[in-house]
Amino acid sequence: MPHVTGLDHLVLTVADIPATIAFYRDGLGMTAQPFMPADGTTRWSLHFGQQKINLHQSGHEFEPKAGHVRPGSADLCFLTETPLETWIAHLADMGIAVEQGPIARTGATGPILSIYVRDPDNNLIEIATRD
Repeated sequence: MPHVTGLDHLVLTVADIPATIAFYRDGLGMTAQPFMPADGTTRWSLHFGQQKINLHQSGHEFEPKAGHVRPGSADLCFLTETPLETWIAHLADMGIAVEQGPIARTGATGPILSIYVRDPDNNLIEIATRD
């Protein structure tokens, strides 16, 4: 039987691409990169590890797209090796409120310890360390 082996990228539909880039770049340490797909437009992506998040401007999404796109509908968990106490201090310095945590959760490979924040579109963003 065929099977998938990993996640290459995901797409976030956002209300404000510059605000989203600032949050993920300055708050989470991702790298923002412009790219040009075959249609010749300039699009933006956020890179971390070996993955990326492609950004779609709400109301100007690219085809094909999800069936019910809208800003604020995502719930994402990012893994880190940085202690959560360091993240909490960094996020406070950035003016980003921790909504919940640290709290024990279950990740894809076992126990994780997580904190939760919101991005500019109100997506739920989980930052987690493996126990």
